[in-house]
Amino acid sequence: MLDLHELIAYSDGLLNSAAFVDYCPNGLQVEGRREVRRLMSGVTASQALVDAAVAAGADALLVHHGYFWKGEDARITGMQRRRLAALLAADISLIAYHLPLDAHPELGNNAQLARVLGLPVEGWFGAGRGPELACHGRLPVVRAATDLAADISTALGRAPQLITGGDHVVRRVGWCTGAAQSYIGAAATLGLDAFISGEISEQTVHVARECGIHFFAAGHHATERFGVQALGEHLAARFDLEHTFVDIANPV
Repeated sequence: MLDLHELIAYSDGLLNSAAFVDYCPNGLQVEGRREVRRLMSGVTASQALVDAAVAAGADALLVHHGYFWKGEDARITGMQRRRLAALLAADISLIAYHLPLDAHPELGNNAQLARVLGLPVEGWFGAGRGPELACHGRLPVVRAATDLAADISTALGRAPQLITGGDHVVRRVGWCTGAAQSYIGAAATLGLDAFISGEISEQTVHVARECGIHFFAAGHHATERFGVQALGEHLAARFDLEHTFVDIANPV
């Protein structure tokens, strides 16, 4: 069996988590049993995922969206109490990586979304502040915006919301998973034809139309299923762990 703190030390180093100023603590968030043999991964440490980990006899739960977010009420009551109580009662560790998992060039959400969508990663860019999390590349085949939307729908099993920025085809595209719609301005500045993210805001529509860039809101959950799964598989292979990825359905 693997020592929990060896697993955390390796994961922290692999993802370079100390280099990130994040909205939540990265790494070990809730300490459970010292030995790890069964690892479960999922996108968000919801009650449903915690319950699945308990039912499966998992020793540790690895997620992208964990707990203790900045600005959150620090009191352990209600929903938060129930989640933590279930983890502690089952002696299950909660391990979470947020921005470090977005940014990793191989296992990260953006690198993995590129793999799923068949996009080449030619470079990375930011939104003018913080780390460069977004990727850009040239499509292997030029696509109309509606055709690219269909490709995304097939790959992710969820039709994206498309805001057209004109009648141009898509040659160069950028992407950043989750709630990265604010990167659209930087994508337009780079001269990209389209930008893919998870969520959309009211102002995103106007930026897309006025800056002439197609925007695809492909789903926060839908775009961020692949990084944590890849990380879990990597850890399982390296340390000979049992690993299960559980996808708790989320339409957003």
